[in-house]
Amino acid sequence: MSDTKVSKTPDLSRRSLLKAGLAAGAVAGSAGAARAGGDPLITEIQDWNRYLGDGVDAAPYGLPSEFEADVVRRNVPWLTADAVASINFTPLHELDGIITPNGLCFERHHGGVAQIRPQDHRLMINGLVDTPLVFTMEDLKRFPRENHVYFLECAANGGMEWRGAQLNGCQFTHGMVHNVMYTGVKLKTLLEEAGVKTNGKWVLPEGADASHMTRSIPMEKALDDCLVAWKMNGEALRPEQGYPLRLVVPGWEGNMWVKWLRRLEVGDQPWHHREETSKYTDLLETGKARRFTWVMDPKSVITSPSPQMPITHGKGPMVISGLAWSGNGRITRVDVSLDGGRNWKTARIDGPSLSKSLHRFYLDIEWDGSDMLLQSRAMDEHGFYQPTKNELRISRGENSIYHNNGIQTWHVKADGSVENVEVA
Repeated sequence: MSDTKVSKTPDLSRRSLLKAGLAAGAVAGSAGAARAGGDPLITEIQDWNRYLGDGVDAAPYGLPSEFEADVVRRNVPWLTADAVASINFTPLHELDGIITPNGLCFERHHGGVAQIRPQDHRLMINGLVDTPLVFTMEDLKRFPRENHVYFLECAANGGMEWRGAQLNGCQFTHGMVHNVMYTGVKLKTLLEEAGVKTNGKWVLPEGADASHMTRSIPMEKALDDCLVAWKMNGEALRPEQGYPLRLVVPGWEGNMWVKWLRRLEVGDQPWHHREETSKYTDLLETGKARRFTWVMDPKSVITSPSPQMPITHGKGPMVISGLAWSGNGRITRVDVSLDGGRNWKTARIDGPSLSKSLHRFYLDIEWDGSDMLLQSRAMDEHGFYQPTKNELRISRGENSIYHNNGIQTWHVKADGSVENVEVA
């Protein structure tokens, strides 16, 4: 790679793009503006022009086009022994904007998907409270409700990359994250209804699925921004996302967002259950483990181009696109490097900039067909930034699985293909 600085943002007016397309067509015969005048797909009547289509009731619940059949969640079968306690991945490379469609939000289960009739579901609050309570779903919906957009990220997102480049696609390296609007009641409201005793310092949410998932949450967080939610993106939670009720713990690791929420116990100390002792701890080089590492630190990834989204249009204007997020708050800056971190250019953050939410960034460049080592690094409103993978390893060693927010590198080759690599 050379030390040449990133090229100036090109003129991306319609006229310049048309000229670029005409030039490319003259040289390589590429599809696009150059062929529009004589392209039979525009000059001749097609079947979709000739025949009537389906009526309004053909799909009572709307479905994606059949031509988008590849835009699906995917798993890696060898990661786990059984799909019941496994994970699949959001196709980040196929998406744009910041909102994840409900049907593409990654899944992580410890005991499979519980199937619960909302009429049969109950939420209990017990422990160090003045009045133990049990709520039906209808009870919960009578409380004041709020809407918030938050990202949810598994603490093991990127965990396979601690020792080097492993999985060839941002769906697999970074796809344990999604971003939706949640509707629900503040956890604080429900705890106040029950009356927390003065020695109540922790909350233990418990799931109604076969794994009986539990995590200890400090009272400060419980009373801050946590939600008890029953809708995502305006509709009911999907079964795989905890229907009919889940906990939302903004900015903190996804394992704490207990699904199929059935109980909230108030206590005076953490419970030290399985998912916060033998699991979801960060093993250091010394053999000691970092525990209660809840916050998901600043992170970003370029989603296009990437291994599953190669460059197919050849040289000329192109858009580099990606996502950035932080459990500390808003993302204020994302830099992009074309040469493996030697030179950086500040990307454009577009769309809503919300606290503890995904942010979409773009960098418009003119690609000359040469190799690139694409990287992105994010910074949040509190000044926390994304480290290199080597910086992360120096701090924590190579034994960890969780909280890998190191800078990702994609090698873009002259033919447009892309590979997951690391640079020294």
